[in-house]
Amino acid sequence: MLIPNYRGRFAPSPSGELHFGSLIAALGSYLDARYHQGKWLVRIEDIDPPREIPGASAAILNTLESFGLHWDEPVVYQSQRHDFYHHQLQQLIDQGACYACDCTRKMIMAEGGLYQGHCRDKAISDVGLPHSLRFKNDQGIGQFEDRLQHHTCVSGEFANEDFILKRKDGLYAYQLVVVLDDIEQGITDIVRGCDLLEVTTRQMTLFSYLGQAMPRYLHLPLAMMQNGQKLSKQNHAKALGLDDKKQLLIRALSFLGQNNSPQYQDFTLEQMLEYSAKHWSINDIPKQDQTISF
Repeated sequence: MLIPNYRGRFAPSPSGELHFGSLIAALGSYLDARYHQGKWLVRIEDIDPPREIPGASAAILNTLESFGLHWDEPVVYQSQRHDFYHHQLQQLIDQGACYACDCTRKMIMAEGGLYQGHCRDKAISDVGLPHSLRFKNDQGIGQFEDRLQHHTCVSGEFANEDFILKRKDGLYAYQLVVVLDDIEQGITDIVRGCDLLEVTTRQMTLFSYLGQAMPRYLHLPLAMMQNGQKLSKQNHAKALGLDDKKQLLIRALSFLGQNNSPQYQDFTLEQMLEYSAKHWSINDIPKQDQTISF
């Protein structure tokens, strides 16, 4: 069934170049958008400068283009949207939807790792500097229906935690900016890795508070290394090589359980993507993470 007015996105952070796990997420979101005859957008989530690698944003975009993954609208950079985030956060402050907190990570970890609301009822004048801003989470969402993983639940403690909207170092938190950007860009469908499955409930909580329609979610299985760790930039995953893009694309399609046509070896990258989009089937995507080797 086609989803009308479909708008999807791929939103990498420039903390390194794309690796095979990134290709799986990009390809899955791209094919889902193309299958539904929708728009596919790219957003660079460069909201955390200490984690960014110089030149990574350009390298990411160049890699996507080299694989034939072309976006439909201008790329959005979160680093250029601070005024927008400031204005939106100020509205939440004016509504009494968040509060200042100077609790340390050590204090929170000592109580089990989830914040217990120590600063919730304090006046801002009673909270030291530096402090973060936390969302006053009175109606946390704890479950949702994922298009692939189906019924998904998190613990009540996690669902109802007062999570951070702005960090002590003055940087805007991912949970806030990703929701604000998805709303402004009119994103209807989010296809990404299962490492973000749990925090989806926090984003849905913000969508609900802001009175906005929630996107549909599809969380893909993760590519795991032989040592059991997720293939990721933090775990020093190898950047995608560009010498044999066709074989990497075939391997990513196979990881996603998609039909590998015998004609693939004769196809161009563009023909492979066109064929794969036409025959895209989420029913064939495995739900479980998969170990890979290179």
